[in-house]
Amino acid sequence: MPRRTATLLTSALLLITMFCVGALLNVPYAEMSPGPTVNTLGSHDGDPVLSVEQKPGRKGRPKEYDTSGHLNMTTVRVTGSEYRMTLFGALSGWVRHDSLVVPHETLYPDDKSAKEVDQENAEEFTASQESAKAAALRELDIPFATHVIVGSVEKGAPAHHRLHAGDVITAVDGIPVSKAEGVGKVVTQHKPGEKVTFTVIPAAKAKAARKQGRKPPADDAKKVTVGTKKAPDDGRAVVGIQPAVGHTFPFDIDIKLADIGGPSAGLMFALGIVDKLTRTDLTGGKFVAGTGTIDDQGRVGEIGGIQMKTVGARNKGARFFLTPAGNCAAAAADKPDGLTLVKTSSIKDALSSLKKIRTGRTDELTQCKAH
Repeated sequence: MPRRTATLLTSALLLITMFCVGALLNVPYAEMSPGPTVNTLGSHDGDPVLSVEQKPGRKGRPKEYDTSGHLNMTTVRVTGSEYRMTLFGALSGWVRHDSLVVPHETLYPDDKSAKEVDQENAEEFTASQESAKAAALRELDIPFATHVIVGSVEKGAPAHHRLHAGDVITAVDGIPVSKAEGVGKVVTQHKPGEKVTFTVIPAAKAKAARKQGRKPPADDAKKVTVGTKKAPDDGRAVVGIQPAVGHTFPFDIDIKLADIGGPSAGLMFALGIVDKLTRTDLTGGKFVAGTGTIDDQGRVGEIGGIQMKTVGARNKGARFFLTPAGNCAAAAADKPDGLTLVKTSSIKDALSSLKKIRTGRTDELTQCKAH
């Protein structure tokens, strides 16, 4: 066989082998892509995303004003926990503009099952709605009550099956607590192995009271004794709960949006609530999208998958994107054409930017810049 023919044949066999390896070899990566984007001022599956209703037995109804334009929350679609990416799939994802390839453990940590990840995302989504309501009403100077609750319980911890998410904590070792951090201060005064007594109002009774616009009744409180264990990082005594803040709002703010997880829609929910409860049309008919976590004080936090969210928003028609300050550099480094990225650190920032957008003063917007 001539040398030239042998070389070509060998090269062809190598290419075929490489193709087969690339098509069959699994790599430890997952893929993110733009997910659905939903207008918080509109409807989803036939129901309004946001609606305001009076509590049962209460007179009057909060005024809900007409809105226009868009305040779209954005999402990211991810491959499932069982999906195994091939080498070719990873290479393809790396060069595409509308795809982001990340280590599999980023989305599905080795120490958590897919079910636990989904549960955590669902809890974060619920918590983000509560924070959005609190931030919006605080911005509107509408008073509401707060209380300390059990945010989550660590599986297998001393508190597991003793305390439950949503329980209202009124005291620890007889010491009243009014802030979430107050729980840890009392617990860590113990030595690991000692017991702590919590005074709690069960979650079901607290929820029933809130539905009626009442604070959780102290008469329903009971004492629960919980053991402690040593924290793995610093050796302090812990019981295995994450305290959080619960709220009793003066009226119902219903958010109907299923199959969404995580806390990143908080900012857009808060803005949607403000728009519904104020005479001012926040967008002036413009198409604005955005993302960002939000806390009770209206502070906006960064999120994951920012590049996919900006792509999804622009594909839907957004012209402006409210971007958490911590995500600005990454978002600006790969900005879709025709989309203005607006740096946002708080709900006040967002409201100020919306005023500039609806009045045509877009040259005054603080835009994100790539470093």
